[in-house]
Amino acid sequence: MQTIKTKLQLDLSGYYFIGLLVLILIGFWPSYFSKFFSGTADFSYYFHFHATVVGTWVILLIIQPLLIRKKNYALHRSIGKLSYIIAPLIFISIILLFTGFHEGWDIGLWVTFKDLLILSIAFFIAFRYRKQMELHARGMIVTGIACIEPAAARIPFHPEYGYYITLGIIYSVFLILIFLERNQRKGRWIFPMFMVLYVLVHSVLILNIHFSWWQAFGKWFYNPPLT
Repeated sequence: MQTIKTKLQLDLSGYYFIGLLVLILIGFWPSYFSKFFSGTADFSYYFHFHATVVGTWVILLIIQPLLIRKKNYALHRSIGKLSYIIAPLIFISIILLFTGFHEGWDIGLWVTFKDLLILSIAFFIAFRYRKQMELHARGMIVTGIACIEPAAARIPFHPEYGYYITLGIIYSVFLILIFLERNQRKGRWIFPMFMVLYVLVHSVLILNIHFSWWQAFGKWFYNPPLT
């Protein structure tokens, strides 16, 4: 009997990122989107700026793989150039948004900068290997995975274990992707690498680890007049 080998179809990721868009709408509905309907949307422009650039990024994550699937490579490359503008804007929007909250210069700042770390490494891989589809696509997929936690963490799954459910979703996604790509030769190091990176940054939060150098950075971070 012939063995059927599964394969990770990277050009299908656009369909799955539609689910990410839905997750973002659900997660941020109570605190952001619903306010526009109740007439209480008194947010600063930092919120709108952040929502716009992240929303644009997710839309690109949906459109770009579908263009590859349709073999419209020229349009894919043209639209892809927008990422060189949007990616830095996402970083700026997150930093400005966080400085407006001042939720904490230790663990609270770690929560924000771990997402920036994941995004920066993933986008660097996508940019560095933009001419190697297997690597480029995986890097872009990880930038989408980085959006799961901020959205899912706001869904009231359980008052005590809600955050662990969010982490379970993230690691389940990685495990599924690693399983599906087990028979492929190229790019298999990317998802395991980011899964390990997530374990490391989440361990700091779960174990409530404090670093003196990070606390010093946090105090410095709030000194510049960013807001």
